Amino acid sequence: MAVDPMRKELVDHGLGWQTGTVIPMQGDEMVIYSFERRLDQGPHHPQVVGTLNALRPHLARAGLIALRLGLEQAQNTVSVLAALGLPAVVLSKTGRVIAGNTLFEELSNLFLPSAFGGLVIAEPAANKLFREVLDIACADREPLVRSIPVKPSERTALAVIHIVPLRRAAHDIFSGADLLVVVNEVGPGHALPATALLSALFDLTPSEARVASGLAAGKSLKLIASQMGVSFGSVRTYLARIFAKTGASQQSQLVALLKSVQPMLPQVKS
Repeated sequence: MAVDPMRKELVDHGLGWQTGTVIPMQGDEMVIYSFERRLDQGPHHPQVVGTLNALRPHLARAGLIALRLGLEQAQNTVSVLAALGLPAVVLSKTGRVIAGNTLFEELSNLFLPSAFGGLVIAEPAANKLFREVLDIACADREPLVRSIPVKPSERTALAVIHIVPLRRAAHDIFSGADLLVVVNEVGPGHALPATALLSALFDLTPSEARVASGLAAGKSLKLIASQMGVSFGSVRTYLARIFAKTGASQQSQLVALLKSVQPMLPQVKS
């Protein structure tokens, strides 16, 4: 108890006595109420605890209403994204599904259900990156917006999964929700220029997309720098940012990933 960070925070603010209740909800949800008391005031009086016990049914109803409103808001949000043609799902930081739209439910070839209402990406490399994001969220470190590429296969089209952390007010609105997941599928009908497609897939800036497109075409970093009219060091900086956004750790790995997109990219002249 002496090293518990929450207790230390309370003591620093003069609080030290506590009473509370845990109210199970439907499924695996629960509502927890905690009532603090100053250290110099001593423990809660039995009369106060009795009053709080009498209020417990009302607190349970209030908690249930708040939970249902949060779930409804989450469902409304993913429904709006469905109207825009975007499959989406809201997750807890452990990866448990809070709400998903009908377009997301149709991606059974891309996502697989897992234990405790969670999700797994069918493509192993993409799922590894997905788990890293969840691990960061579970450690209570605020994850960054992350775009995860999913390589095309016999079962799935080329896609990119965008993971957006729900922060501050948005986190309060979405009951128990920590992450918004939006999926962009890329099919042969998307006749975009190479750089525009790469920007959409991996959230690259125009300069980063030009570097990535050049690498996919087999160009060296020096040639790319010359054609872009920038220094070699600038191109290496762009490359480092591309690594961070795509999840690649080596240039050969990045080129292999980019080549998986190549059939849908216009041919780039050397």
